[in-house]
Amino acid sequence: MGLQILTLDFETFYSKEFSLSKLTTEEYIRDDRFEVIGVSTKINTLKAQWFPNYSNEIEDHFAGIDWSKTILVAHNAMFDAAILSWRYGVKPKMIVDTMSMSRAVDGVTAKHSLKACSERYGIGIKGTEILNALGKQLQDFTPIELKRYAQYCRNDVELTYKLFNKYAVNFSAEEMQVISTTIKMFTEPVLELDVPLLEDHLDTVITQKNKLMRVAKTSSEVLQSNPKFAECLKALGVVPPMKISPRTNKATFAFSKSDQDMIDLLEHPKLSVQTLVAARIGVKSTLEETRTQRLLGIAKRAGVLPVPLRYYAAHTGRWGGSDKLNMQNLPSRGSNTIKQSIIAPDGYMLIDADSSQIEARTLAWLSGQTDLVDAFANDEDVYKIMASQIYNKPEDEITKNERFVGKSVILGSGYGMGWRKFQAQLAGFGVYMDSPEANNIIHIYRRTYPTIPALWKEAQRCLDALIRKQSCALGKHPKAIHLGQNGFYLPNGMLLTYPDLQIDQEGQYTYASRNSRTKIYGGKVIENVCQAIARCIISWQMIKIAKKYKVALTVHDSLVCVVKEEEVKEAQKFIEKVMRTSPEWASGLPLDCESGVGKNYGECG
Repeated sequence: MGLQILTLDFETFYSKEFSLSKLTTEEYIRDDRFEVIGVSTKINTLKAQWFPNYSNEIEDHFAGIDWSKTILVAHNAMFDAAILSWRYGVKPKMIVDTMSMSRAVDGVTAKHSLKACSERYGIGIKGTEILNALGKQLQDFTPIELKRYAQYCRNDVELTYKLFNKYAVNFSAEEMQVISTTIKMFTEPVLELDVPLLEDHLDTVITQKNKLMRVAKTSSEVLQSNPKFAECLKALGVVPPMKISPRTNKATFAFSKSDQDMIDLLEHPKLSVQTLVAARIGVKSTLEETRTQRLLGIAKRAGVLPVPLRYYAAHTGRWGGSDKLNMQNLPSRGSNTIKQSIIAPDGYMLIDADSSQIEARTLAWLSGQTDLVDAFANDEDVYKIMASQIYNKPEDEITKNERFVGKSVILGSGYGMGWRKFQAQLAGFGVYMDSPEANNIIHIYRRTYPTIPALWKEAQRCLDALIRKQSCALGKHPKAIHLGQNGFYLPNGMLLTYPDLQIDQEGQYTYASRNSRTKIYGGKVIENVCQAIARCIISWQMIKIAKKYKVALTVHDSLVCVVKEEEVKEAQKFIEKVMRTSPEWASGLPLDCESGVGKNYGECG
């Protein structure tokens, strides 16, 4: 017998106080108030069935299914698969989420509810009986009400199955595996948490925060003034976030509590930045505090750490945080306590494998900057090479600080960054440089690697082509990226798009994002493209590794795996080999990997 597709939808008790709008998915499912009203399942093309939570009806139904040969399909599958795993002990061979597929195919700015997706593809009408289920447990339903509820649930399953078939036509099996692996990080968790360490850390963070907040609150005039607040950010090494005003169509500060760039600053590695921003937008706690509290709650409820990641959270395909816990922004500088609190189970170790400089390598390869590609391939110190050009001295005479400047240029200037931003970026690391020097370094970088600025110009021409619904060449590797009439085609079959792309009165390109219009230009396009290609590579590597070892977490360009203690050396060798291997479509792209081993995540760095 081959694999079967089982489409599923749980209906559960909810009330005004107990619902997914009030609680995280993890909190909701593990709560004592949680109750399954019933479940509807559809096996392959058979008609959907309904099983109310009477006696052992659901358990008996699940017991008759060979889950090792079953592909689970659901809309918002993280929720349904978590119920299967945590409440029924069921672990399907593979999990596919039509909501995740919607983000990848329809774009992150589209609506992704089952109702919205069904209307978008004209596959049927979602029922409304759910509106009548508020506050009702199974025992509260009359037979007629339960019959209607069953029909509502069966209809949802039929819609989900139709939606899956719509998406599956142009959705690769590999990308479905990426969805499955991502969801299983949440539904089949293995990472554990060090509760005493988290409790001590919480006390320390609250004490530090209270001290900083007292300082921040004394400067209300500064907090209320956009220019003065911007200067405070600059003093902390942060470039003030900007946006295009939909009213004036001009650049303005993005300091509102609804501005995503401002929200992101609450997750800055520096607690001083977090606190300043929190004071500005009226947030009572810092990210470090709330995250520690949330991890403590998870540890006490579950004993393990379900890792909630949103597949295709960004239009580049990158993963994002989910369920009010963003594992993508754990501090890389300063306190390492959060990472140290994430531990392997007894008898196991963690391997953190990071794809070194993957975006910089991709940029050099895509642009055809062969000398830089060769330097990466030959494991040369490209940061010293750059620094030697900047300071006009031999590589063996380059100091640590000079190398850092070279590193900053290589990693930060590949997407058209100007000298002012470069200057501010360095200041954020405590390296101060006058304007003429910063400007000169940017020019040296562009002269040294001329194919990279040329690639920005190609991307700019591509924006023109997109508006005219024309094709356009971009870079030296069409298998990796090429422009069609609807956007940039990625090697995983997805599209990198810029919805409603327009040129404003000042000649600036903008596109429709979630809450406003966002500026776009050649250098920014290349940044998006390199991030998208890097994500395709990392997901390809993830699937290969997941066939042999448990991938428990992915953070940006790294994969965290859980392996048996006695297999650590063998596993580390295998994982590094995979992460140094390019997919067929990226032939010639020199990849490298750095990995670390530890009992906790912090030790792996």
